[in-house]
Amino acid sequence: MPEFSAQSAIPVSAADLYAWHARPGAFERLAPPWERMRFVSRRGEGIHDGTRLRFAVKKGPLWLPWEALHTGHAPGEGFTDEQVRGPFAHWRHTHRFIPIDASTSTLSDRVEYRLPMGSLGLALGGAFAAKEISRLFEFRHARTRHDLARHAGIAPMRIVMTGASGAIGRDLRHFLTTGGHTVQRLVRRKPAEDGSEIFWQPGPGPRGGQIDDAAIEGCDAVIHLAGEPVARGRWSAAKKEAIRASRVDGTRLIARTLANLKRRPRVLIVASGIHYYGDRGEQELAEDAGIGSGFLAEVSREWEAADEPARAASIRTVNLRIGLVVCARAGAVGAMLPAARLGLACIPGRGTQWWSWIGQDDLLGIILHALTNERLHGAVNAVTPRPERANDFLALLAAHARRPLFARVPAPLLRAALGEKADLLTTSTRAVPEALRRSGFRFLHPTLAESLAWDAGV
Repeated sequence: MPEFSAQSAIPVSAADLYAWHARPGAFERLAPPWERMRFVSRRGEGIHDGTRLRFAVKKGPLWLPWEALHTGHAPGEGFTDEQVRGPFAHWRHTHRFIPIDASTSTLSDRVEYRLPMGSLGLALGGAFAAKEISRLFEFRHARTRHDLARHAGIAPMRIVMTGASGAIGRDLRHFLTTGGHTVQRLVRRKPAEDGSEIFWQPGPGPRGGQIDDAAIEGCDAVIHLAGEPVARGRWSAAKKEAIRASRVDGTRLIARTLANLKRRPRVLIVASGIHYYGDRGEQELAEDAGIGSGFLAEVSREWEAADEPARAASIRTVNLRIGLVVCARAGAVGAMLPAARLGLACIPGRGTQWWSWIGQDDLLGIILHALTNERLHGAVNAVTPRPERANDFLALLAAHARRPLFARVPAPLLRAALGEKADLLTTSTRAVPEALRRSGFRFLHPTLAESLAWDAGV
């Protein structure tokens, strides 16, 4: 029976390494970006014996079901998960957390597996399976090490979050809970009875402007990510109003609520965007560059102004001007990837426009940095120090997908097809992370090649 093993030194104690794996969100954090996975259900607690996880992995057009059973739980030392049902004929994965000294430990993984169809399956797919398993655990060990390093020395916080079901919010929630923080989600439906959710209903009208302020009282921080998706659908007048209102009304409601609390949070983080700067050509844009023109610039101006009640109440407020996010599962890059893999990636407009971008994992690190660094307040460009021109960005994306670029699409044709939304692709915004540089933030993946390999799995 084939076996695989991997060991890595991790700069935390074995107890801390065990705790990270035992917390909610660890399973999701260890899922690599190149795998499309769908969580189905969990029965039981954490990594204790008898816990069952059901999920599905997409291979080609098929979703393959996988059910894992946790056994062999040794508190502080490790656990085992066994495949009950899934794509392998046999899968047994033993996790061990071995102390080296008080501040260092070894993460040890050992997998016994057997492919379906016996010796024929081994002959046909053995080499591929071994390569993919090695790639998987190289990623898992690196992510574990990076996440634990970023949370080192940070006291647990109680954090309230909007947009927790979005592409950024989901990953952020798991990143924070594995770091030992408690995350409560603001939701627009009846909240769960376990205290993990808090009701709110932003927007105008008799049913809008509601929020359970008593449930927020005493939290350490609030992260506001919610907003109507910009890239989804054509920008009709109704869509544009939804984009504006979802950002401005929601932010205003949260800021006013926090300002009126008796026990206010230390920090409010509000998502914004580099579209604040508009189309600025070759100009390098630090946070003091001033506002540009256009629909999204005006929305961003109103959006950031809406948190004034929180600032006036002496709550440290951070407006994260987020660039193009490199993420395999969502956003602009997630939408571009299928075309790139088919050899259909196209350069929009002239191709020389600047795209300021940020990898998903570095964005999560920036948010944690903003939560804990008292020097950060006001506008913060959440971008890497190395923006790319659109043609270079897409050429590298196509190269990583091992496909050629397909064509260049003239700006008038894009505008005819997409309307005003074409500005998302043709605008040149060369934002730079000056505030992050001054505050000492360290990027894990400052180059696009690194980020595509890590955050997009290509």
